[in-house]
Amino acid sequence: MGILCAVKCSEFMRALPEQVRSQADPGLRKIRSAHRPWLSQLYFADATVHYELWSMGMQRGPAGVAMLELGLHFESRDRAVNAKLLAAFDRRMIEVKRTLGRQWEAEPWDRGWAKVYETFPREALEEEYLDRIAARFAAVIKLLQPIVEETLSGNHSPVRKSRVAQRRT
Repeated sequence: MGILCAVKCSEFMRALPEQVRSQADPGLRKIRSAHRPWLSQLYFADATVHYELWSMGMQRGPAGVAMLELGLHFESRDRAVNAKLLAAFDRRMIEVKRTLGRQWEAEPWDRGWAKVYETFPREALEEEYLDRIAARFAAVIKLLQPIVEETLSGNHSPVRKSRVAQRRT
């Protein structure tokens, strides 16, 4: 991969998706990605339902500690989709916490969105840390994606519906 020593957050976020793909189960390697200097998002069919590593900075953690959030975000324009996913995860949080750790939470968020996530202190952005974060990210996707797919089975993406509706008008 070629990252030596500590890197900038933007370089870390750009390198993360390929590292996650390399550690994910073969059936999950077709995941798409997007990144910004402070975050990396991975998603399958619908970018509004995505996994995200977000550098929250120091303002959200204990004094002087930069924090990261790793989670699954539900950011559909259709609040009912977000609520349906949140309810499904609320019902499965014992399983999520048992597998991923007690620090995992599921909660509504801004704009009718919701998320299932954990936060933790950011370490030095070095290659070894990238490998550990990618392994964690892959484990999260392996556990959570089947719940997403089960919950949304039979539903069409709200984004796709709106595009089809726009074409018909």
